[in-house]
Amino acid sequence: MGCYDCCIRCLGAVPYTSLLATLLCYTGVALFCGGGHEALTHTRTFIELYFARDVQDFTVLADFIKYFQYVIYGLASFFFLYGLLLLAEGFYTTSAVKQTFGEFRSTQFGRCLSLTLIILTYILAVIWLVVFGFTAVPVLFFINMENACHKVNILSETTLFNQQSRVCMDARMYGFLPWNAVPGIVCGNTLGNICKTPEFYMTYDLYICAFAGAGITLLALFIYVVATTYNYAILRFLGRKGIRC
Repeated sequence: MGCYDCCIRCLGAVPYTSLLATLLCYTGVALFCGGGHEALTHTRTFIELYFARDVQDFTVLADFIKYFQYVIYGLASFFFLYGLLLLAEGFYTTSAVKQTFGEFRSTQFGRCLSLTLIILTYILAVIWLVVFGFTAVPVLFFINMENACHKVNILSETTLFNQQSRVCMDARMYGFLPWNAVPGIVCGNTLGNICKTPEFYMTYDLYICAFAGAGITLLALFIYVVATTYNYAILRFLGRKGIRC
């Protein structure tokens, strides 16, 4: 029974919510960074081949892709370390709240650290909400492009064959290229042929992975905020009651 009690106490000290959030965070960041990095690489080739004849029209986007890929490396490293920090904080607060260890003491510094992590995680969640919205833009572009290609294929099989040239996709509308870029737009059979290339489907799938990864990471950050806020509130309550954890 002594071994059984020890196991129960150890299991009771595990911060399951923080552990779940950490696993979600690592999964989401891996999808976002891996898919985003490769998607940006394919986007550069995709835009150069079909939407921009002049290199100068593509310079801004090319620079953005290059620098953002370096940012992705930093994000992967940051969230790996930050996830470990939040998991360790989860172990600290869970042990304090459940009073698992008799000699454990929650200090003013520990509560201050927990509050700091809550604020920082909340700020990160707000920032990541913007990132999540940003990753939706290329997904929306490829969804609309796929629908346009489907419409071209339908028109090419009907008596409205001449109407398919009016179905176009403009990359300038989504901010990928400046408005003076040439051609910046593809129409008709050219558009339909682009959607049949492996580059189109590969880039499309990679952006979906990055979008899903951003959403999973955002969910993990919200779970972190809820878990750390709850544990901090309990610690504050015990501190006001004069109970030592």
